[in-house]
Amino acid sequence: MSTNKPMPAQTEISAPFWEGLKSGRLTLPRCNSCGHWIFYPRRHCDKCWSHDVAWHDVSGEGSLYTYTLTRIPTLPDFADEMPQALAVVELDEGVRINTTLVGLAEDEIRVGMRLKPVFDPVGNDGATLLRFTGVDKTFTPKRPDAQAAEPAPAAPPVAVIRVAVGDEAAMRALVSETFTEWSNEVVVDQALIDEFARLSGDDYWIHTDPDKARKQGPFGGTIAHGALVQVLQSRMKIPLGFEVTGFTNMVNYGSDRLRFPSPVPAGARIRARARVKSVERMKSGTQLVLEVHTHVVGAERPSVINDLVILYM
Repeated sequence: MSTNKPMPAQTEISAPFWEGLKSGRLTLPRCNSCGHWIFYPRRHCDKCWSHDVAWHDVSGEGSLYTYTLTRIPTLPDFADEMPQALAVVELDEGVRINTTLVGLAEDEIRVGMRLKPVFDPVGNDGATLLRFTGVDKTFTPKRPDAQAAEPAPAAPPVAVIRVAVGDEAAMRALVSETFTEWSNEVVVDQALIDEFARLSGDDYWIHTDPDKARKQGPFGGTIAHGALVQVLQSRMKIPLGFEVTGFTNMVNYGSDRLRFPSPVPAGARIRARARVKSVERMKSGTQLVLEVHTHVVGAERPSVINDLVILYM
């Protein structure tokens, strides 16, 4: 997942809540004077105004009060979670908590359904978010270090046809408006961004200074260089479905078009797909333009659009 996602910032008042989540407990303040449960955490009771408040563990079970499915991320960092089921859960104690639902298919979500808590670790420092799933569901969140170690999925196997470069009709038949399936995924972490900055000399703070980028940058954290994302296309095995044969040399002839429409946050996974945009017979050989789109996983808008020109000689 992206390393730029906003993390919980506990205060003196809310610390027992966040510390409880770290140990797999949901703890809430309750007024000793009138018995009213309180959320969000306060120093006083919002019903009788008493300051005689104490923290108590609760089961966390409750019912779905309302929800919405969101398919457009508020920040690029959340693209890998789309669609999100944003919800308000009413606990059996009567308080309502803003949260997200996990482990549920869209057609399983119903207002009023019974829910139980999920303690989701999101930071290597133990930071944990409270999410919810159905009482009859088994959902085990992955720890951040386990997610980082998980190998990216490989590109799906596809049948490959062989096309002779001298067969002009067959080469032109490769042109299509339809993109391939997705490639394998590549993780663009901060270490990779820093290494590219060192090699390229582009160490602008929006790429290399996470603290400053969070406070002053427009994207909530560091992002990868567009050129880095373009270069990483070489790591992506795009299932083209064809193999050109019968040439002596094949060269990367450059790009007809190169754009960086959206950022790649540090820690994001990227993948690519492509289509053959044009094939042209020239004096120097056969020129094929491959339109490659690289996306953050889950994002509809591409991060890099590259019309790659390949010359077969």
